Amino acid sequence: MQKTFYLLIILLAITSCTKEVKIDIPGFEEQLVIDGSIETDFPPVVLLSRSKDIYSPTNIDAFLASFVSGATVKVGDGATEVVLEEICTDNLPQGSEAIAAELFGIPVAELANYHLCAYTTFDASMWGQVGKTYYLTVTFEGKSYTSSTTIMPATTFDNLYWKPDGTLTDYGYSWARLSDTPNQYDSYKWEVKRINVGIDGQPLDASYTKTYSPVFDDDFFDGLTFDFFYENPMVWDDPTVPDEYKGYYQLGDSVVIKLSKMDRDVFNFFEKKYVQMTTGGNPFATPTNIPTNIVGGALGVWAGFSTSYDTLYCVP
Repeated sequence: MQKTFYLLIILLAITSCTKEVKIDIPGFEEQLVIDGSIETDFPPVVLLSRSKDIYSPTNIDAFLASFVSGATVKVGDGATEVVLEEICTDNLPQGSEAIAAELFGIPVAELANYHLCAYTTFDASMWGQVGKTYYLTVTFEGKSYTSSTTIMPATTFDNLYWKPDGTLTDYGYSWARLSDTPNQYDSYKWEVKRINVGIDGQPLDASYTKTYSPVFDDDFFDGLTFDFFYENPMVWDDPTVPDEYKGYYQLGDSVVIKLSKMDRDVFNFFEKKYVQMTTGGNPFATPTNIPTNIVGGALGVWAGFSTSYDTLYCVP
């Protein structure tokens, strides 16, 4: 009887602490999404699309249908302003195929199969220059959206090197030595592609690929010189690479490393974006809202990048 009494007390305590929680989830409201960038010696490129409800289809047809045409897009540097041209993958000007393929991540031979449109200009006076601030204005369906971004002075590596990892002899990571400028905010993006040729006689990678966590800032290393490494992102989904060698560069690889600088607002966007991507589906992760530097009610980012390039040869 005593045990039964204590059990009843415990059950009453448990049930008395329960509370029904009701969460008011707001309804979906479609917004314009702006994905724009301008980097050193390259034209501005702006993609426009519409946001999608979380329960909407995720197939290729829905993806293509989300892109927006018919907007007026302007970019200026404070002295001059140009209206960007709308250019689509199935009607590209001759000679622009390679740039479009890298922008969209689609092989040149397949570009004509898709109707993807971007806004850009062939006026070289509005291509990215270090030290300039670029102003974006997008007008669509009677609304205007604005933003600005600055192309920061570039930072170059002190050194690049490859070394076998652990007990391996033919596989290792890409290492770099970087000297961060003291007493100023700096943030970086790391991208890579291999240029050694495969059995077909073509470079192994047609375009740059971002690593698992490609952006970082100097909050913890302002003014320091330090060494760090990154993995090879191209082999994670390569079925010809054994699992034990995933993430490594192989002895003999030649790798172009693209290091880009960005301002704080651009870094905040990408840093939160990659956090959300890597924690998506984790019920224990802290919810992440991706900030935007677009004014007017649109989502997305207008990003300026200064770029530097270096080549790593994977030999001891």
